[in-house]
Amino acid sequence: MIVNTEGYHSLIEYLTESLAIFANQQGDTGEETVEDIVTDLVASNLMTVFAQNPELASEMRFTLLREADAVVADLGEVLASAWVQKATNEQVMFLDDYIGLIKNLFDSAFQ
Repeated sequence: MIVNTEGYHSLIEYLTESLAIFANQQGDTGEETVEDIVTDLVASNLMTVFAQNPELASEMRFTLLREADAVVADLGEVLASAWVQKATNEQVMFLDDYIGLIKNLFDSAFQ
């Protein structure tokens, strides 16, 4: 649905170009790891997609869940070196914006 699109591949390229943000572990950190942040953001954005599209059939919801799992797995691969590190505020802000862009891809699949 989205993980095999050109838009998604462009976002992965953008993430790899932005890896410097994740190389620097200095700054204010919370208790959550990069993995925690990614998982929470993907889940909350997926729930928003479901809320915005209440007519979605169960089969489509399961497809979206599989896509979301694939997104988390891809992000885990790209961010492997920082995945279990505590996220800095800069990283959280970047991830929030980045996963918002991924949500836009999900949204565009329904237009």
